[in-house]
Amino acid sequence: MEPKVRRGIGLVAHDAMKKDLIEWVLWNSELLMGHKFYCTGTTGTLILEALKEKHPDVEWDFTILKSGPLGGDQQMGSRIVEGQIDYLFFFTDPMTLQPHDTDVKALTRLAGVENIIFCCNRSTADHIISSPLFMDPTYERSHPDYSGYTKRFQGKPVVTEAVESVNKRRKKK
Repeated sequence: MEPKVRRGIGLVAHDAMKKDLIEWVLWNSELLMGHKFYCTGTTGTLILEALKEKHPDVEWDFTILKSGPLGGDQQMGSRIVEGQIDYLFFFTDPMTLQPHDTDVKALTRLAGVENIIFCCNRSTADHIISSPLFMDPTYERSHPDYSGYTKRFQGKPVVTEAVESVNKRRKKK
């Protein structure tokens, strides 16, 4: 079954949630065929192995990044900012402290900043993938306009003031 659209899908799971994400992907594998996947290292390796076992004749398009704590979360965030990821299914473990919690927070923040579809548990993932919008070729997420933020120093004398400050300090020496 060929999808009408090709989505960029990020798949990430904390250790205690990897089995749950693998089961979810296998359960929805027919809907997921034909999409492009970006996965953190261990999660992606396990999911791809399971998909190849279930569908040995299907070519899956997977980009396997580093393990989350070893930079994979940040690589995933980079793909989000570059516009390669439309959906992020990140099954988080709410009961375990993560040593790379700052990376996880940065990744989830970028999902919000870029307004991509994002979920952190199976129930929400079920609702997302069963939505008619998932396969609607006309659906496009809105892209926030951050030009006001990126141009906040435009027309302000910040550079001139910094140069003058350095020059004054040099003259005092």
